[in-house]
Amino acid sequence: METAIFGGGCFWCLEAVFMRIRGVESVISGYCGGHVVDPEYAAVCRGTTGHAEVVRVSFDPAEVEYSALLDVFFAVHDPTTLNRQGNDVGTQYRSVIFAQSSEQWDLADEAIRSQQDRWSAPVVTELRLAEAFYPAEVEHQGYFENHATQPYCAYVVAPKVTKTGEKFSDLLKPEFR
Repeated sequence: METAIFGGGCFWCLEAVFMRIRGVESVISGYCGGHVVDPEYAAVCRGTTGHAEVVRVSFDPAEVEYSALLDVFFAVHDPTTLNRQGNDVGTQYRSVIFAQSSEQWDLADEAIRSQQDRWSAPVVTELRLAEAFYPAEVEHQGYFENHATQPYCAYVVAPKVTKTGEKFSDLLKPEFR
C-alpha cells in the first residue's frame, strides 16, 4: 500500500470521489500543512492553524497508479483559484499536494506543469513534502455517504462524484459503475 495526500477544497468532496476509485483501500479526511498540533475543525475553518483540509488516500499501486490519482484530483477541483474552491474561501481550501516520496514529488510536479496548458489562468497548486497528517473528527469521515441529501452534499459534492463517474468510469470500483 502507498499513501497520497491531496487538498483541493472541502475534504468531503475529495473523500467521496477517491472512495470510488478502484485500488483505493481507504480515504481519511483530515488536516495537513499547519503549525498547530492536533487541530480542530473550528480552528481550521477560521484559518488560524495554517492547515489545509486534505484527504489521506491509501491505495494499492498495482491497481491504480499515483498518476491516475493525480488526474482525478485535477479533474474535480479548480487548481487556479488561490485559497478558494467555489464558495469555500480561505487557506484551508487551498490546492495542495503533499508528496510522500521523491517519486510522488516528480510525478506531482510534472502533473502541475502539464495542468498549466489546460487552464487560461495560472495553476496555483502547492507541492510540498509530506508533513504531519491529523485525522478530522469522526463526524467528518464518510460525510457524503452519511449526508447525501444535505444541501452542501447535494449541490457541491454530488456533482463532483457524478463528474468522476463520467470522466473516469474505467477507474471506478465495480459497485460504483
